[in-house]
Amino acid sequence: MRLRLGLFAALTLLAGVVAWSLHWNADAATIRSAAPERSGTPVDIELVLGVDISYSMDPEEQALQREGYIKALTSREFLLALRSGIHGKIAVTYFEWAGYSDQRVVVPWRLIEGPESADAFVGEIAAAPYRRAARTSISGAIEFGSRLFESSGYQGLRRVIDISGDGANNNGQLVTVARDEAVGKGITINGLPIMLKRLNYATMDIEKLDVYYEDCVIGGPGAFVIGIADRDKFIEATRTKLILEVAGLTPPARVIPVAADKPRVSCTIGERLWQERWGN
Repeated sequence: MRLRLGLFAALTLLAGVVAWSLHWNADAATIRSAAPERSGTPVDIELVLGVDISYSMDPEEQALQREGYIKALTSREFLLALRSGIHGKIAVTYFEWAGYSDQRVVVPWRLIEGPESADAFVGEIAAAPYRRAARTSISGAIEFGSRLFESSGYQGLRRVIDISGDGANNNGQLVTVARDEAVGKGITINGLPIMLKRLNYATMDIEKLDVYYEDCVIGGPGAFVIGIADRDKFIEATRTKLILEVAGLTPPARVIPVAADKPRVSCTIGERLWQERWGN
């Protein structure tokens, strides 16, 4: 599901948080019985934030990406959604990714249950040095994010991997394979495609990156994409995404299996562009 910012973000989100709270608290027993049997501190969601640091992300985009999460996680709207949960707390970790073997945890699993813990979490993000690396492996990011749940120390009603980036997969296994494996484990994958620059062959940009994310990257219960095409909307988009994830407001996902409906954008377009340019 692809979402656009505007009236939906302004009205549905805040009103929906309250409705969500009433609905999910009424069905708490059902949700708990459906959740995976894992030990750990109970939370409303285990959330993995994976951010792109490939060379196609220029310094300004990297700064915007980080600022978006810092401001969104400490916003009034996010904290309202947090308090509306069954447990009123979530577990979050933040990692950076580029090529298939290049992922680095910036902030390990932390519990966010109010303004103080949210401030502490974003303080760790802000203190981390910036870096950039080669290639773009969304599949590697999904695989890495999936493994992080194994040692989270928490038991969430939902497990979500949040992928933000500005390009298509061009390294590692096919993104659809990684997606389907994660979804098969009960994990939801959401997307925040960044579409701020003009298309550039040198960085192998693709048209309709948001459609690529929708057809090839996201999956699982309630999965959605929020594309960012306006720098002024970056923080709003990130905040909207986090509220939706914490509040679980989206409808059931429309998952497109690899062997079923043909995606609107080729799910191997990144690999093909890399092959055409570099020949390997």
